[in-house]
Amino acid sequence: MQRALELARRGEGRVEPNPQVGAVVVTADGAIRGEGWHAAYGGPHAEVAALAAAGAAARGATLFVTLEPCCHHGKTPPCTAAIIDAGIARVVVAAGDPFPQVAGGGLAALRAAGITVETGLLEAEAVRLTAPFRKLVATGRPWVIAKWAMSLDGRLAAPPGAGRWISSPASRAIVHALRGRVDALAIGIGTALADDPLLTPRPPGPRLPLRIVLDSSARLPLASRLVRTCRESPLLVAVGPAAAADRVAALEAAGCEVWQGTAGEQTERLRELLAELGRRRLTNLVVEGGAGVLATLFDAGEADEIQAFIAPREFGGDPATRAVAPPLPAVDRAESWLPGGDLLIRGLVRRPAVTSAAACRG
Repeated sequence: MQRALELARRGEGRVEPNPQVGAVVVTADGAIRGEGWHAAYGGPHAEVAALAAAGAAARGATLFVTLEPCCHHGKTPPCTAAIIDAGIARVVVAAGDPFPQVAGGGLAALRAAGITVETGLLEAEAVRLTAPFRKLVATGRPWVIAKWAMSLDGRLAAPPGAGRWISSPASRAIVHALRGRVDALAIGIGTALADDPLLTPRPPGPRLPLRIVLDSSARLPLASRLVRTCRESPLLVAVGPAAAADRVAALEAAGCEVWQGTAGEQTERLRELLAELGRRRLTNLVVEGGAGVLATLFDAGEADEIQAFIAPREFGGDPATRAVAPPLPAVDRAESWLPGGDLLIRGLVRRPAVTSAAACRG
C-alpha cells in the first residue's frame, strides 16, 4: 500500500478534479506483478492500469488500491467490472470514496462478486492525499493553501535597497512548482500594484493556473503585466458590488474575465468566490498574501493548509508590512524543513468536518 501511495502522487496536478489514486497487483508469492496510477483526467484509472500491467498474473492475486474502486460510468467504465473480469481474489483498500455515486458501492459490488475486501490499511495517509478532492465533494469549494514569505521579524515586503525577494531561490523554486500543479492562484490588489507580478509557474508545470486578483474597486491597471498577458494566461479580476462600471468594462475589453460578488463584506465575498470556483470544479487554490488578504482568508475560516517561508533576515520598518497578526489558525500535522537557508513550515488548518456533497468525479 505504501508503494501504491507513492504511485498515486505521480498524478498530482494532472488528474484534478479527480483524486490521485495508485494501485499494485501482488501475487500469492508476494511478487508485485502490476503497478498503475491515475495519470491524467479522463484517462484510465489506477486499477485498470495496474491490471493491464499484470495481465494474466492478476487472476487469483491481491489488488492494493489507495481509494475505493469506482462502480459507475464516468469518463471511463467502472473499475469494479475490470477487477472482477481480471479474476482478482482479494482487494485491499486504503480509504473509501466519498463521491456519492461510489460511497461504499464499489466495495459492495466487489463483495457481491465473491472477492475478499479489506479496508483501512494506511487510511490516514490516503485520506490526506485525497483531501482536496474530498473537500470539493463535501463542500463544493476548492482546497485553499495560504502561502506567504516573511522575514524573522514578520515583514512580508523588503524595504527599498534590500532586494525584491525575501525568500531564497530554493524557496521560490518550491513556490513555482506549487503554482504549476494547482488550478488557481489569488493575490490582493495591493500585491498586484506593488509588485506587478506575472503569477505564472516558471518553468511551466502540468497545469496552467487561473490567476485571480481580489480587487474590490477594479483598480488593476490595464498596463499591468497581469492584464497584458491575460489572453495567454487566464486572469479573473474579482470585484465588489460597488466597482465602477467603466473600470469593469475596460478590464473586460482588455481580455480579462471580471467576476462581481454581491456581498459588501470582504469575508462573505471571498466565500462567494470560493463557491464560484467550486462550481467550475477547481480543486486547489493558492492564496499568496499580502497581510490584508491573509487576514480576510483567516477571518473567513477558509484556509485549509498553510505554507510559510521564513527567511533568516530582519528588516524592521513599517508595521503595516507585517504578516497577519495573531491568532493564526490552529494547525495539525505540521512539518518543516530548510530550503536554501529558509525555514518552510507546512501544516493543515484545524477545521470542523463538513458533510454536504456537491462535486463530480469522472
